[in-house]
Amino acid sequence: MTSVARHCVRRSERCVAWYGTFKAELIEIQGPWKDVDQVERAIFQWVTWYNEERLHSALDYVPPAEYERDFWQGQERIPQSA
Repeated sequence: MTSVARHCVRRSERCVAWYGTFKAELIEIQGPWKDVDQVERAIFQWVTWYNEERLHSALDYVPPAEYERDFWQGQERIPQSA
C-alpha cells in the first residue's frame, strides 16, 4: 500500500469515527427537531462544543481551543533564531 493510500485510509477512519460521535451525541440523543432551522442551530452548537470546549483525552483532558491558545502563547515565549 502506498503512503498516499495509507493516508487516505487513516483519514477515512477518522471521518467515520467523527461521524459516529456526531450521530450518537447529537442526532440520536437530541432529535427529533421541528424544522431545518433547529437542526442547523443544533449542528452549529455541537460543532462549536466539539472543536472548542470538549475535554480531549489526547490533550490531557484540556479543551482543544484552550490547548491551541496555550500552544501559541508558548511559541511566543520561545526566542526565534535569526
